[in-house]
Amino acid sequence: MWSKCKIVSAVTFLFLAMTALTSFAQQPADPTATLNSLEQTARNSVSDISRLRIDKWKTDGGTKKSAQGDGESISRNLSSALPELINRVRNAPTDLNTNFRLYRNLDVLYEVFTRFAEAAGAFGTKDEFLTLGKDLDELDNARRAFADRLDTLSSSAQAELTQLRAQARAAQAPAASAPAKKIVIDDTEPEKKTVKKKKPAAKPTTPPTTDAGNGTPTPK
Repeated sequence: MWSKCKIVSAVTFLFLAMTALTSFAQQPADPTATLNSLEQTARNSVSDISRLRIDKWKTDGGTKKSAQGDGESISRNLSSALPELINRVRNAPTDLNTNFRLYRNLDVLYEVFTRFAEAAGAFGTKDEFLTLGKDLDELDNARRAFADRLDTLSSSAQAELTQLRAQARAAQAPAASAPAKKIVIDDTEPEKKTVKKKKPAAKPTTPPTTDAGNGTPTPK
């Protein structure tokens, strides 16, 4: 028969082993291929934006100016901010915060790029719209890939945290189950016994003798 302590230890070991296997299975794949594809998409997009003839679009000057500003903003991001974030992920591929920063940048970039491509479709040429649409699709693929990657990384981090908490509880269990030793300190002073002193016995007194002649007592 197993003791209760052995049963608890076995259950704890099995739980930790299953948690470790789950954590290992959830490790994300190598992001190198996705990062390489994203870098190529960024270069192509910058080149395609530079060839646009926004000044020829069939719209008012304010809309052209707004589109020109979006194009310049997108190009700066693709040429500067995005490459730096990509390099950070290369150096720390499993770092949750680093991957999140890249995903957040891709998400904002995709939103602005979508508006820019829609403007090209509404006021520019068909070729311009198709070219930007292809770049936008590639950017969206990278964005979705990193969204899935973030989900895997966060699940892995949660599994590791659960494992560490279980280990901490398992380490504390033996100490908690051991009965606490009680130490009793007797700080009461012993009661002092009072000894009654015996009174000395009274000396017997000799009765006075009387003079036979006159009846007067004669002291001794």
